[in-house]
Amino acid sequence: MTITVVGIGLIGGSLMTDLRKRGFADSIIGVESNLQHRNIAQLCGLVDETDTLENAVDRSDLIIISTPVDTIWQMLPGILDRIKGTSKVVTDMGSTKGKIARVVKDHPGRGRYVALHPMAGTEFSGPLAAIGKLFDYKNAIICDAGMSDADALGLVIKMLDVLNMRKVYMDSSEHDIHVAYVSHISHITSFSLALSVLDKEVEEENIMTLAGGGFESTVRLAKSNADTWAPIFLENSRYIIEVLDNYIEKMNLFRKMIEENDKDGLKSLMEEANKIRKILN
Repeated sequence: MTITVVGIGLIGGSLMTDLRKRGFADSIIGVESNLQHRNIAQLCGLVDETDTLENAVDRSDLIIISTPVDTIWQMLPGILDRIKGTSKVVTDMGSTKGKIARVVKDHPGRGRYVALHPMAGTEFSGPLAAIGKLFDYKNAIICDAGMSDADALGLVIKMLDVLNMRKVYMDSSEHDIHVAYVSHISHITSFSLALSVLDKEVEEENIMTLAGGGFESTVRLAKSNADTWAPIFLENSRYIIEVLDNYIEKMNLFRKMIEENDKDGLKSLMEEANKIRKILN
């Protein structure tokens, strides 16, 4: 099978690594606008070759779009135009799905598209960040599965099985509100804390010498690529703002109880938060 991966970064590169090693891909074509990333991908053996999007689509059985979410909905209709009436399949790795779903909902080639979000990643970016086994035993969210042709869906499921991923099915809007709570707000929190500490570091240069494991784990996501995450926040703004309002309300509760020296109130809030153990364990 010939696979094209559009966007050779952490996710695209990691996909290439495992799909090749596990025998799913016979040949991998990379499509990448960044010349440095393109060259690195070839030098590292992530791709067999690179090509233009149009040529790569014409030569491939499976096209995987792994670019920022605000580019996916722009290029997907053109790819569907090109593969309409063929057995080719296109899927994406986007962290938001609502706008993409709306853009291609009535496209005559919609059945050849499988909306996918692998819940995997690190705080690093680019082809040098690609690692094997990134997707093993992680969740893969398949959205609006009923709108995909059975054979297209079957091919993507086969790929997920090769990647050892757990499959979860939901519609696009359900997906977007869930990821706003479990993924997107975590990144915003991390970016915000990092900015607060950086502000303080300007005044007191020794503050970072006190940083321990708790701080490092909380701000780890602040190292994430802005080119990736700014579009995610904007594409999912409806649900992210809803989550932010709720989060800010909780932060203000903590502020109020600390200001009022309300020990019992603080304990009550934290004990309520401790219930998350039942969900995470």
